[in-house]
Amino acid sequence: MSQSHPPPPSPPDGRDSQRAIGVAFWLNFGFALIEFAGGWWTQSTAILADAVHDLGDSSAIAFGWWMQRLARRGATPGFSYGLGRLSLFAALVNGLILVAGSLWVLGQAIPRLAEPSMPHAPGMLGLAVLGLAVNGVAAWQLMGGTTLNERVLNWHLLEDLFGWAAILIVAAVLLVADWPILDPLLSIAFTAVILFNVVRNLDRTARLFFQGSPDPALEREIAARLRAIAHVVDIHHLHLWSLDGEHHVLTVHLDIDEPITNAVQQRVKSQVADALAPYRLAHSTIEIEQAEEACRDAPERHSA
Repeated sequence: MSQSHPPPPSPPDGRDSQRAIGVAFWLNFGFALIEFAGGWWTQSTAILADAVHDLGDSSAIAFGWWMQRLARRGATPGFSYGLGRLSLFAALVNGLILVAGSLWVLGQAIPRLAEPSMPHAPGMLGLAVLGLAVNGVAAWQLMGGTTLNERVLNWHLLEDLFGWAAILIVAAVLLVADWPILDPLLSIAFTAVILFNVVRNLDRTARLFFQGSPDPALEREIAARLRAIAHVVDIHHLHLWSLDGEHHVLTVHLDIDEPITNAVQQRVKSQVADALAPYRLAHSTIEIEQAEEACRDAPERHSA
C-alpha cells in the first residue's frame, strides 16, 4: 500500500519566487566581492569576517535558486523521489565552506588582538551604510515568501542586517575614539556566532543526508498512532526519513490479528490514512501482514 502526497503548490500571490531569489543572489554575491576588496582597503577584519559570511550566504542562495528551479521538474524514472535531496548536499557544502572561511578569518583576527591596527573608520562606515542598503533590499525581495527556501534565505539576510548594524556602530565609535581592538573583537564575535550556527546546522543536515530520522519524537508519535489502529498487534521495519528536511517519507509493516481480506485491507488502509493525515508525509508505504506471518524483508523483526 503506497500513498504519495506531492507538496502543495505555493498560493498565487502574484510573486515570482525564482525571480526574488535571483535578485537576492546577485545583490548578495556582488556585495560580497565589494566587501572583500573593502576589507583589504580598510584593513578591517570585521568586514572580512562579514564578507566570508556573505559569500556563504550567496552560495546558499545560489543553491536555493537552483533547487527552486529543479523542484518544478518533479520525479523522473531515474530519480523517482525527484531531486530534493540535492538541497541537503548543498547545505553540507555550504556549511563546510563557511567553516573553512571562518577559520581563515580567526587566523587573521586573533593575532591582531596582541597588536591591533587602526582600520580606516570612514571607509568602514561607508561600507556599513552600503551593506545595510544592499542587504535590506535583498531581504525585502524575499519578505513574505511562501516557500521554505525563501523563509530560510530571508533569515540569512536579516542576520546580515544585524551584522552591518554592529559594524556601523563600531565604525562610528572608531571615528571619535582610538580603540582599534574593537575591530578584531567584533570579527571574532561574528565568526563565533557563524561557527556556532554552522556546526549546529551541519549536524542536523548530516543526520538527514545519511537518512537519519528527522524527528525521533515524531517517529514515536506516528508509531503510537499506528499501534492504536484496531486489530494492529505490532509494527516493525518502521523507517522515517526526509527528502530535503521538509518532505518526509515513511515505510512500515503492520501485523494484524485477523484474516487479510479485501474488505479488511480497505478498512486498514482507510484507518492508516486517517492516522497519518496530520503529518502531511510526501510519501508513505505500508505493508500489511498476518501476525504469525514470517516477514520477507528480514528473519529478525525490529520493532519500532
